[in-house]
Amino acid sequence: MITVEHLSKEFKAAVPKEGRLAGLRTLFSRDYKVKEAVRDVSFTIERGEFVGYIGPNGAGKSTTIKMLSGILHPTAGEVRIAGMSPHRERRSVARMLGVLFGQRTQLWWDLPVRDSFDILAAMYGVDEEKKLRRLAELSELLALKPFMATPVRKLSLGQRMRADIAAALLHDPDILFLDEPTIGLDVIAKRSIREFLHSINRDLGKTILLTTHDMDDIEKLCSRVIVINDGRLGFDGTTDGLRRRIGLPTIIHVTYRSLVSPLIDGQFNPDGWPGQTAAEAQERQWPLRLTASDGQTLTVECNRDQLSAMEALRLLEQLGEIEDVHMEEPDFEEIVHRVY
Repeated sequence: MITVEHLSKEFKAAVPKEGRLAGLRTLFSRDYKVKEAVRDVSFTIERGEFVGYIGPNGAGKSTTIKMLSGILHPTAGEVRIAGMSPHRERRSVARMLGVLFGQRTQLWWDLPVRDSFDILAAMYGVDEEKKLRRLAELSELLALKPFMATPVRKLSLGQRMRADIAAALLHDPDILFLDEPTIGLDVIAKRSIREFLHSINRDLGKTILLTTHDMDDIEKLCSRVIVINDGRLGFDGTTDGLRRRIGLPTIIHVTYRSLVSPLIDGQFNPDGWPGQTAAEAQERQWPLRLTASDGQTLTVECNRDQLSAMEALRLLEQLGEIEDVHMEEPDFEEIVHRVY
């Protein structure tokens, strides 16, 4: 469905001159600095895949999305959307694409949401009957009805994002490019949008490429993740494969009502756990590591390759009655940093 081969994009920016008469000298000669935003990136996305495209700020994610959608022309390399070039056959490709940039809206700021949908339907050549049917479906799925007559500038961020997703889907595209669709949203709005995206991928077979800084988006939605940093591709595989490559543990803080801890020299003593013999303890590589102990609170690292979070809690509750638990997943920036 999407083929990217050796894709590169360079931007040329003027370097300001310094010293006396700098502005005048700039009129006659200019120096330029070349910035490589994307460098020799290649990947293929099959029909119906839900792929996360992640990386730190400035890594080249949005630039890639703009080249895939035909907004930017690549400096080198080739992009194919269902066999077509998005910047050479832009009209044909545009009908197949739904694009959402989370920090920018495609709706008309001072018009009611309904009027924006009418304009977009006319732009894509969607007939009246199909438009009404699609809007009825999207309104039910995204709960648009309460604010259809509201000017876009008066919408909350969550409402505006739902309206933008509906706008991207109004012409029933086969492919969705979503750039930070949950940025700035509260927990409830994020959950609603995630459920919707999951359903259209699962039930309607939409191919989705998602860029985000929220690892919960990646883990809950994506079957595959591509990591880009400094314009270069660093990883392409499953989310479990990324976690294994990084090797960062889950941190669990456990507070007990009264603690009876089987510890020897600051480490867990597996022989002290109920129902486990010394021979069994010797054969098993223990999947929990104690990092701190403060009164009735323990901080442990859990190796997720060996033990799920629930299995870890079942083991930890054998030490005493648990009063409170707090779990910390690896920070997103740390995850990306560890890939390189």
